Amino acid sequence: MKSLPRIDSKFLVIALSVITLLYFVVFPMAVLIYDSFVIEGAFNFSNYKEVYSQNVNWRALTTTVQLSIIVMIASVIVTFPLAWLVGRTDLPGKKTYRTLLVASYMIPPYVGAIAWVQLLNPSVGYLNMIFRWMFNLTNSPFDIYTTGGLAWVLTLFYSPFAFITISRAMEKMDPTLEEAARVSGASPLKTLIDVTLPLMAPSILAGGLLVFIAAGSCFGIPAIVGMPGNIEVMTTRIVTYIYMGDDKGIRDATALAVSLMFLANFLLFFMSWMLGRKDYTTISGKSTRPNMVELGKWKWPAFIGVGLYSFIAVILPLGSIVITSFLKSMSKGIVWGNFGIESWIPVITSSQYMESILNSVIYGVIAATIGTILSVFIAYLAVKTNIKGRSLPDLLVVIGGSTPSIVIALALVITFSGNYGLNLYSTMWILVVSYLVKYMTMSVRTIAASLSQVHVSLEEAALNSGASWLRTCKDIIMPLIAPSIIAGWFLIFMPSFYELTMSNLLYGSDTKTLGVLLYELQTYADTQNASVLSVIILMIVLIGNLILNKITKGNVGI
Repeated sequence: MKSLPRIDSKFLVIALSVITLLYFVVFPMAVLIYDSFVIEGAFNFSNYKEVYSQNVNWRALTTTVQLSIIVMIASVIVTFPLAWLVGRTDLPGKKTYRTLLVASYMIPPYVGAIAWVQLLNPSVGYLNMIFRWMFNLTNSPFDIYTTGGLAWVLTLFYSPFAFITISRAMEKMDPTLEEAARVSGASPLKTLIDVTLPLMAPSILAGGLLVFIAAGSCFGIPAIVGMPGNIEVMTTRIVTYIYMGDDKGIRDATALAVSLMFLANFLLFFMSWMLGRKDYTTISGKSTRPNMVELGKWKWPAFIGVGLYSFIAVILPLGSIVITSFLKSMSKGIVWGNFGIESWIPVITSSQYMESILNSVIYGVIAATIGTILSVFIAYLAVKTNIKGRSLPDLLVVIGGSTPSIVIALALVITFSGNYGLNLYSTMWILVVSYLVKYMTMSVRTIAASLSQVHVSLEEAALNSGASWLRTCKDIIMPLIAPSIIAGWFLIFMPSFYELTMSNLLYGSDTKTLGVLLYELQTYADTQNASVLSVIILMIVLIGNLILNKITKGNVGI
């Protein structure tokens, strides 16, 4: 009797990982696209024609593009000189400033929006009240509920995308051309304009496009800042249609969602193609440690300027939320006798609030654990095998990560509400799936980078000694890349923990998360409780980021 052929555990595990990605990433996206183009069994564009024939939707599209362009340009204009000062000059306190300049990257955008509403609300905003008192003004000088206010908040909280991209490229530049310009008599400023800026063009554009995609895909900031001022963008229009609850509303939402998905993914792949070209060489085989530019008499003015921006972008909004959370009464304002912990007690003793926090922690842990396991196998497939199509799962992860959260949520609603066999709607599992689809990209990238440094001879030695592939992974590979695995876990857990956009559309009566609860509190003008929850979120994110930085020795952050 012939024995059954032995199943290759490596093939089985990797195949299951790929099938999981196809089912939960590709299938929902395909269903969403299909439903947007096929009506009553016929393929046509009538759905798009009807949606974009309505002025409100066309206005939302143009507003989204205009806002994203404004935010992109403003972010690049602000972050390029900041990146140059922090990375290429003898600016004092550079390490502290670098931390502050990327700090808003780990602050949930909707928390930042809440902070700036507290500061620049035309009626009771702290800054407006200060300016009215200082200059004896009748009306408030600032109104956050305008296009300018919306662009301001988006710029502050998405400019770190550009700063991180530009500063990393700038620090790895080949210094030869800059040195040649300086030897030829060019001033530091002329060298910056004529040499550094052209060499940095691809990275500047890449950083700008990342900001454009993030700003155009954002829901929390436009919902909190834009909607009270009757400013609608694509994401808020999609949510409005979904909340209608009827078939027409969902169909209109799919057209807008697919439009947003195509725009975001086109820009992302254009950026990848552009960076893959060989027209620009900023890193050579020679020394890649650029010389530091001496600022001379401009050292302390630059120090003050960067400090002022850091204060406005990070310390001021965080301070606003912390101060508000400790006010006894909002009506009495910021006076010495009005501070206490009274506003914290109802929050930390509320079973409703604690349940939402616990839900967020549980869903984040489950998503991070499953996502990290998948990330290990996907990264192994891409880095350690020669299988044809090995980069496809990695591409699928990138597509999921680059797709706007609102689009992912709608795709999962349509696909996993029982129409195609599996019904996950209003359960914790649809939230977990959404987090996996959106946040696995950085985990895969981090683990893949570490795997590429593990020599194949170690794995071969274990296999030749009779160990199975799974045993080899457990005993050899995973211990060697353990810091990256832990970092990958945190990179999924933290954004899942405070996620708002997808959770707001996918939660059920028993699965409300912290992000949803905070959004509801802000919407219904419960400012103090919203501030307390915001501080709790910030504390957990800060602790998570400190752990992540410790594990990766500062190479990876949230």
